[in-house]
Amino acid sequence: MHAEPVVPAPIPALDAQSSRSLETAIFAGGCYWGVEGVFSHVKGVKLAVAGFAGGPRDRKVDYDMVSGGDTGFAESVRVTYDPKLVSYGTLLRIFFSVITDPTTLNYQRPDSGTQYRSALFPLNAEQDKAARAYLAQLQKAGLWRDPIVTKVEPFTGFQDAGADHQDFMARYPHHPYIQRWDMPKLKAFRAMYPTLYRAVPAA
Repeated sequence: MHAEPVVPAPIPALDAQSSRSLETAIFAGGCYWGVEGVFSHVKGVKLAVAGFAGGPRDRKVDYDMVSGGDTGFAESVRVTYDPKLVSYGTLLRIFFSVITDPTTLNYQRPDSGTQYRSALFPLNAEQDKAARAYLAQLQKAGLWRDPIVTKVEPFTGFQDAGADHQDFMARYPHHPYIQRWDMPKLKAFRAMYPTLYRAVPAA
């Protein structure tokens, strides 16, 4: 078994517009260690936080609860970024190129369950339009043999994971799981998008 396949996802035909100095985006794409680890190395990303999204608005959860797979929450990452340096569309492109396999339902190697689903949680109308347009663009591009199952889901809130799950790749680069499943994603990102890669990760 190997990490998710690397795919040269296209430049988004429609991107989210922003006039703010900082924006936030939420991505779910399997174990949040790797999702956070890759996004933290993107130029323009100021902060990447591992946590949970997609479940009932008022329900409080933790890692053990979400790991049961029946809470509705997915392991997710909150990305704070400077839209002058990196756009939402570029983050989508990186996400689908090297982080997640959008064709596997409730499964990202080697983890299975609804908590590991691939999902986008737009935080405003611009992100919603861009996310839906990009999924349609990817469907037409035919980059994967199987159909795309990644969904745009309503944002019902984000809960931070515990401190022991934050910056996991940076703190434990030799952890067996990180070496087997997540370092290949980071190396693929650096090779595919060298002008977007930075060696020192964001917090």
